[in-house]
Amino acid sequence: MGPERTDALPAAPSPAGLRLHGLSVDGVNQCVHCGLCLSACPTFSLLGTEMDSPRGRIVLIKSLAEGRIDLTDSAVEHLSLCLDCRACETVCPAGVPYGRLIEAARAEIERQRPGGPVRRSVRWLNFGLLLTSPRALALVAAALRLYQVTRLQRLVRASGLLRILPGTLAAWEALLPPLPPAADRAPLPEQIPAAGARRARVALLTGCVQQAVFGAHNRATASVLAKNGYEVVIPRGQGCCGALHAHGGDRARAGALARQTIATFEQAGAEAVVVNTSGCGAHMKGYWHLLADDPAWAARARAFSLSVRDISEQLAREPLRGPLHPVPLTATYHDPCHVVHGQRIRGEPRKLLAQIPGLELVELREADWCCGSAGIYNLTQPEMAGRLLERKTRHVLETGAEAVVTANPGCILQLAQGLRERGAGVRVLHIVEVLNRAYGG
Repeated sequence: MGPERTDALPAAPSPAGLRLHGLSVDGVNQCVHCGLCLSACPTFSLLGTEMDSPRGRIVLIKSLAEGRIDLTDSAVEHLSLCLDCRACETVCPAGVPYGRLIEAARAEIERQRPGGPVRRSVRWLNFGLLLTSPRALALVAAALRLYQVTRLQRLVRASGLLRILPGTLAAWEALLPPLPPAADRAPLPEQIPAAGARRARVALLTGCVQQAVFGAHNRATASVLAKNGYEVVIPRGQGCCGALHAHGGDRARAGALARQTIATFEQAGAEAVVVNTSGCGAHMKGYWHLLADDPAWAARARAFSLSVRDISEQLAREPLRGPLHPVPLTATYHDPCHVVHGQRIRGEPRKLLAQIPGLELVELREADWCCGSAGIYNLTQPEMAGRLLERKTRHVLETGAEAVVTANPGCILQLAQGLRERGAGVRVLHIVEVLNRAYGG
């Protein structure tokens, strides 16, 4: 995966520092309480309460780690309302690693307040079974496809049955996209040769939900990479990277999946690991910190993290290879949080879209503002997610664009739902779909 650049990542956390759930939260002491994060925080912007700002949550996390407060209902509520969008990190002059702090807090919440039998069973079903088993996920995807093509979905929605479903099941159902046919869910070939002069050999993460629901995006990604001179390898045995587990406080499974992912991709002999889902990419770039306390894996995780690249980051290293066909489309671009804030990638997607003939890119107001998806936030905090979605869709419609382009499956589902509810005919596209169309795909 290329030489390790040890200077490109911060030093590993000290095992003797301030910790919560066994995880370092020393970063809380970097906060100087300047308040520059307040205007960047979506929940503070909507609620206006100090404890729903990054600064306020940092105080909570530090107090919990020092044992000065208990994990009360109020503390859980304020910490759970955080989107983990990391917009505060972008504007923070002190470099507070807020994303790692909130994940440590979520892990502590799960340790102390795991909930009743129903909640624990639902978490096991999702985090312990479906996301960790490609076969189980494939079976669920096939069943949901049948649910849709037999028009059972239309009948269920018309019957009002969804209104009486427990928990967040109705929210899950509302977000369901059209499930692709089996051909789009089938595995990609293990190796796809480069077209023309070979630039490099890269490995592609096909993911868990991404492969089951957005397999066409993976095919488009591999095709565009090949058209640009990259030999693409699809390592067999890969699966979930553990991002949703880490965001949800399941650190043990997140660590196990990280080790499995690293071991699988090390066998690929690739110079880079390319990812087309922003949450996965940001999480995998953070494996070095996740496994910093594991002597057997720390160095391997560090080298792996340095090899991970977002698809736009990889393609923007050089101009796109031609010929590119015109794509007559007026589009706007929504920055997924874990691309723009988690990976600090802002200009590359726009640079790629600007090279496509016939495509007019209209700038989106608050383009880097969270849409409310945020992993599974739109399922666990539907009221706040809905408020953020309404704000985002309003800005999208103001542009007059025919399509909104983004780079994360969660954002695609969330934006599509919001635009559909408004009766808007605006399409939501992954950036690789647009690029693939420019290559005749």
